[in-house]
Amino acid sequence: MTQPAAWPCAATTCTRELRQHELETGQQLCDPCLNDMRRWLSELPNQLVVLVASAQRETTGNPTRGGTRTPPLPGRLDTLNLLGPAAPGTVHDPYGDQHGDAPIASILGAWVRIVIEERRLNGPKTWTIPTLAAWLAPHLDWAATQQWAGELRDELWSMTRAIRGITRIRPQTRPISRPCPRELCASLALTETDGDQYIRCGACGYSYTQQELNDDAARRAATAA
Repeated sequence: MTQPAAWPCAATTCTRELRQHELETGQQLCDPCLNDMRRWLSELPNQLVVLVASAQRETTGNPTRGGTRTPPLPGRLDTLNLLGPAAPGTVHDPYGDQHGDAPIASILGAWVRIVIEERRLNGPKTWTIPTLAAWLAPHLDWAATQQWAGELRDELWSMTRAIRGITRIRPQTRPISRPCPRELCASLALTETDGDQYIRCGACGYSYTQQELNDDAARRAATAA
């Protein structure tokens, strides 16, 4: 059987190929995706403060005179979905009754249970969102080597995107005025984001360390000389 020239990262939204050092450690995810997961979990406590405040529905103006049989929910439904409690065990939804985003605690709790079972560890003392995130973070290096690593990364990204969609809190991103090192791209679409160890290309989706960009600049300068 012929060995493929390159292995893609297991994350469905990532276009980066695994580097040699990542293959040697058995990673299914590339280092930039692994770094992303760490960032998403670390920002959860601050996001949670704003999310809880956002749960209260804004009421302005005069109340309507018309009545309804059922009173409105005491908060924003999308926010309440995210802040909802996690079920104690595995949840199955064969009829598609789940509406909106799954609760944060449910998403994190499901992955914590997988790590606990597969690594035979004791879980966190309390199952709150901050403690679940803090417990899961140190196990991400191991999780990145598992067959389900891509699914974990994709679920954490979907969760983070839903949270940011409500809180409007996102890391600041700035453009970098140099071409993408990838020969098939070379677009002027590189950006750097606060807290991110990698510089990303918005055109081809590849990620680079600062050292890799410096090496590319040196090669270009040597070629032009």
